[in-house]
Amino acid sequence: MDFLKELGGSRRYTFHSHTEFCDGRATMEAFAREVVARGFTHYGFTPHSPLPIVSPCNMRREDVPRYLAEIERIKAEYGDRCRFYAGMEVDYLGEEFGPSDSYIQSLPLDYLIGSVHFIPNQKGRLIDVDGRFESFRRKMHDYFDDDIRYVCETFYAQSHAMLEAGGLDIIGHYDKIGLNAACYQPGIEDEPWYRELADDLTQHIIEYNAGHNDRQLTVEINTKAYADHDGRLFPHRRHWQRLIDGGVPVIVNSDAHVPALIDASRTIPLSILYND
Repeated sequence: MDFLKELGGSRRYTFHSHTEFCDGRATMEAFAREVVARGFTHYGFTPHSPLPIVSPCNMRREDVPRYLAEIERIKAEYGDRCRFYAGMEVDYLGEEFGPSDSYIQSLPLDYLIGSVHFIPNQKGRLIDVDGRFESFRRKMHDYFDDDIRYVCETFYAQSHAMLEAGGLDIIGHYDKIGLNAACYQPGIEDEPWYRELADDLTQHIIEYNAGHNDRQLTVEINTKAYADHDGRLFPHRRHWQRLIDGGVPVIVNSDAHVPALIDASRTIPLSILYND
């Protein structure tokens, strides 16, 4: 989907949100009412997709038909006031599963967000490195031998592999590992080796779009952590202009898990992008 063309200049949108079908904390109906009340023009639902591994944050495969039916009901009830979209946020787990998976691709969805939350540890076990720092710190000790460089390098390697496998329309919070990594080791994002990892992924995204005219990749600026983490946005602002100069479409998503936060902190990056 050409998101910028779809929006037609509107800033009242978000294409990343989570409801009761995964780790969100409200129903799709509650979100839809809030969306309409706030005058949004475009809104996408993106539950964490079913996975071939156990994950309490992801929707169950048997719930997918109910999710798709609820999208259609919401479109019928509220579609005259806002355009709603059926999406999913799909974890890349490696060659065995990601946005290009045949089951995911067979679903009647409008778009897919591809994200890395899980990475293999040194023994090949998939570990969720997203979420709260206290959990991340325990996992660093229990599963990664306290090797933060390994974690960062593997996160970015998985992200490169996800791009090569294809199937995604939006790349989700593509440098999010930096948040927990910086809490674990302050200043890590300014270290040359880390900056090279993030810069290389930015360049890969630009090159991906240059070579895939049939399916352009859109980058989201994810605002979920802004209020609680000293103005942190994903990707880091240092990457924005390079992406734009490289012709990569950029949108601003709230990644809301409760209706009250559907527009949280979006005005800040939007003002920067539009030079307000």
